[in-house]
Amino acid sequence: MKTLVEAAASLAAGHTTAAALTDAALARIAAPEGEGARAFIAVHAETARASAAAMDALRVAGRAPSAYAGIPISIKDLYDEAGVTSRSGSMALKGAPPAKATAPAVQRLIRAGFVILGRTNMVEFAFSGLGVNPHFGTPRSPWDRASGRLPGGSSSGAGVAVADGMGFAGLGTDTGGSCRIPAALCGVVGWKPTAKRVPITGILPLATSLDSAGPLARSVADCAVVDALMAGAEDPVAPKKLPIKGLRLGLPRGTFLTDGMDGTVAAVFGRTLTRLSAAGAQIIEFDLPELAEIPVANAAGGFAASEAWAWHHSLITAKADDYDPRILKRIRRGEQMSAADYVDLLQARARIIAAAAPRTAPFDAVICPTCPIIPPRIAEVEDEADYNRINMMLLRNTSVGNFLDLCSISIPCHAPGEAPVGLMLTGEHMGDARLFQAAASVEAVLAA
Repeated sequence: MKTLVEAAASLAAGHTTAAALTDAALARIAAPEGEGARAFIAVHAETARASAAAMDALRVAGRAPSAYAGIPISIKDLYDEAGVTSRSGSMALKGAPPAKATAPAVQRLIRAGFVILGRTNMVEFAFSGLGVNPHFGTPRSPWDRASGRLPGGSSSGAGVAVADGMGFAGLGTDTGGSCRIPAALCGVVGWKPTAKRVPITGILPLATSLDSAGPLARSVADCAVVDALMAGAEDPVAPKKLPIKGLRLGLPRGTFLTDGMDGTVAAVFGRTLTRLSAAGAQIIEFDLPELAEIPVANAAGGFAASEAWAWHHSLITAKADDYDPRILKRIRRGEQMSAADYVDLLQARARIIAAAAPRTAPFDAVICPTCPIIPPRIAEVEDEADYNRINMMLLRNTSVGNFLDLCSISIPCHAPGEAPVGLMLTGEHMGDARLFQAAASVEAVLAA
């Protein structure tokens, strides 16, 4: 399947049209044998076709608003669209008033001419890394679909949509890994920006201290283009690759990021390190003791529970029965947190960030597996204890970047036909541009 950047080139050369790209994406969404019915909560077929026709007319007239005008994408069901109710994958918001305005991050893409295909499925209120949704169904990972594998969450529909050609990118959010986990489990690229770069106004929150908004797509360059537009850039371009020879990749010592890693992930990760080393990258082990301090800081419930409870408590009072019980229980943890617990958490986070920053600063990126396991079967998380255990395993590595307020990306590193495995590269706070350059270099080595 073509990447977003390749589609833009085809549009510019006159080899395709926005209408053709949009019709093809809508056909994949509607295909009865596909995952469209589970990957999307709402499809804007009529408005998408109208937008595509408008972009084709503007391109013919030489007035296309950007090189990407007419490219179809999807948005997660917690981004506001004017006139649409943002349900966040839940039944509790059924019948809520529609949004009065479109989220700025989405509006910037619309101004660039992107075509919005519809709203993708997600974990209810974005509060899990598994991808399970009992209300709208759970979309299947593209790998071993017959066995019913988890897509990862919470941006589950976005990951499946991009992998299956239902649009060239999908907007997700990432509070603890919700862009990168589905990217890893679906075999695509997922990007988490430094949080403050992209406005979260008009996005239904999970934890505003950790929430960030980013894309899932089929290449590093695609993510870089969409991220730049979401952040307000006027002329986004694909990132230039850093020289792979001498690229400094930090590998934390210890078992925090690799404990419990299954055999497939271990083998693919080891092979990936070998390939990068052979290409000239420097794999440098280093100590990052602050990793062990993060779970201690979060012991009382963390930002997700406390800040979610602050947003949800009134809705829960009115509509608790409409919640997924497993999500409801996780939100209710915040009810037990005191103001002192929350202030302690704020102070611990600031201290841990300050201590970790000089340890990671010497590297172009810190690397580890995105997730320590391959996509589990959906049936494996029916028991609540297994649901919680596997969820925490999937979130463990990715949530570090959110807590430390860094930028991070997941790139597929498995071979065709293998179970999907993601390689995660994490950069510095506001080091997004350099991380994209490093990621593009790594991607090129892995694709060779």
